Formats: sequence, C-alpha cells, structure tokens
Amino acid sequence: MPTEPDEDTRSEDEHDAQSAHRADRPPTEEEEAAAERADELTPEQEQAYRDAIERGAAVEGEGRIDL
Repeated sequence: MPTEPDEDTRSEDEHDAQSAHRADRPPTEEEEAAAERADELTPEQEQAYRDAIERGAAVEGEGRIDL
C-alpha cells in the first residue's frame, strides 16, 4: 500500500536537495595516487568494457533500458 510523506518529510527532503554537498576532508596522498592509477586500464579491462557495452546494447525484453 503506497504512503504519502508528511509535510515535515517533504520540507527536510527539499532542504537536503538544496544543501551544498562537500567532502568532510581533503583526500590523502594515498587516495590521490589511487585515483590517478584508476584511470589506467589494461587491454583486458578495455576489452571487458567493450564486451559489456555490446551485450548491453543487444538486450531485448525485460531489463532493456529505453532512453
């Protein structure tokens, strides 16, 4: 059975949606280094992404995303 949020909930949701979202701290040196490494894909990873994209593009029926 569906429910309707009350006015307090709607007000809090609106406040949250308009709030600035920032990190609680800057990244550590290790986190920055890991982020830089994350941009580097191996040829096997690149092929796996290509394969997944091709499989996703060919999905029919339930599970298909219509844009």
